[in-house]
Amino acid sequence: MFTGIVEKTGKIVRIEKENSNYHFTIEVDFADELKIDQSMAHDGCCLTIIKIDPKLKQYVVTAMDETMLKTNLRNWKVGYEVNLERSMKLDGRFDGHIVQGHVDQTATCEKVIDDNGSWRYYFNYEPMQNNITVPKGSISVNGVSLTVVDSEIGHFSVAIIPYTQKVTNFHNFAIGTIVNIEFDVFGKYVQRLLEQYGYMNKQ
Repeated sequence: MFTGIVEKTGKIVRIEKENSNYHFTIEVDFADELKIDQSMAHDGCCLTIIKIDPKLKQYVVTAMDETMLKTNLRNWKVGYEVNLERSMKLDGRFDGHIVQGHVDQTATCEKVIDDNGSWRYYFNYEPMQNNITVPKGSISVNGVSLTVVDSEIGHFSVAIIPYTQKVTNFHNFAIGTIVNIEFDVFGKYVQRLLEQYGYMNKQ
C-alpha cells in the first residue's frame, strides 16, 4: 500500500531480458536501506526488490510480460528517471491517498500549460469499465497522488505545484509522454456496486 507521495527519483542503469521477464537495475541514494522482497512503487507500479548492491547504491526489480504490456515500463530506457515510493508505514502520516500500486492503464499527455507559476497537465486515456475520474477526486499519475481538475470521459487534467514538478519526473513530461494511471479505488468500488444493483442502467 502506498500514498502517492514520491520519495525520490531513481535512474535506470541496466535493462536485461530473461525469457518473458525484464530485470531493471535502478540507482537511488537510499538503495542501502532496502531489503530483498520489499515492495516499492515505480512510476506507481508495485515491483518486488530481488537484488541489492549497497556499494553502488543500486537494486534490481523484475517485471513480467503482462506488467510490461499494461504499463509504461515497456518504454523505459537506460537513463530513464523513475518516480519511487516505498510502502507506507502504519505509524506514519497519510499525506496522499490510498494507492495500491496496481496500474489500471496508461494515459498520454496531450497538453502542458504554464499556469503562472504552476503547471496544468492534460491527459487522455481509453475509457474502460470502472476507470473514471471526477472533479476534485484523487488519481495517481506515475505514482504521484494528485487531485483531478477537469474531468471528461477519456480525459482529465491535474495541476502541479513547482515542488512536485521539480522532485518527480513530471518535469520530463511532454506531449505524447506515456504515463501510468491508477484510478481512485473507492470510486471503482462505488461504480461496481452501482452496476451490480442496476443503477448505472437506469435513466
